Amino acid sequence: MTDTTTKSRPSHRLFNVTGDGENARWTDIGVAWSTKDGKGFTLALNAIPVNGRIVMRINEDKPTANKKGS
Repeated sequence: MTDTTTKSRPSHRLFNVTGDGENARWTDIGVAWSTKDGKGFTLALNAIPVNGRIVMRINEDKPTANKKGS
């Protein structure tokens, strides 16, 4: 991996998705970074799926639970 991929937070997460709609199963399989020239992505996979599809989503922070009334 390059210094960029080892030092910066991944811009995207990769998922293997099987099924459709509410029955879809999403399995986290890796991460992705935009290349320096912005024309592609570098992928780091923890698994290689043999079925389903790969979906790349923006890596957003998970929302924190707000406790009301505290």
